[in-house]
Amino acid sequence: MEERDDIITLLDEEGKEQDFEVIMTLEVEGNEYAILAPVDSDEDEDAYVFKIVYENEDEYSLVTIEDDEEYDNVVAAYETLMDEEM
Repeated sequence: MEERDDIITLLDEEGKEQDFEVIMTLEVEGNEYAILAPVDSDEDEDAYVFKIVYENEDEYSLVTIEDDEEYDNVVAAYETLMDEEM
């Protein structure tokens, strides 16, 4: 199977691996975020939004956004970008 740069593997709450496609990364108010969608899904699921926190130049973590206002700002920025592309 060909390895793709836009596919990452995350662990779910049960410790099982799940592949996600990186739909896009975007910057909002000085922070970077990743929009991910499950690769192997039978359903038309929504995308997931994670904050990218850099440990150093080569390592980063994807962090769940806990703040509702921050999440809403990222979703609004994503929707604006999607509307502009159409």
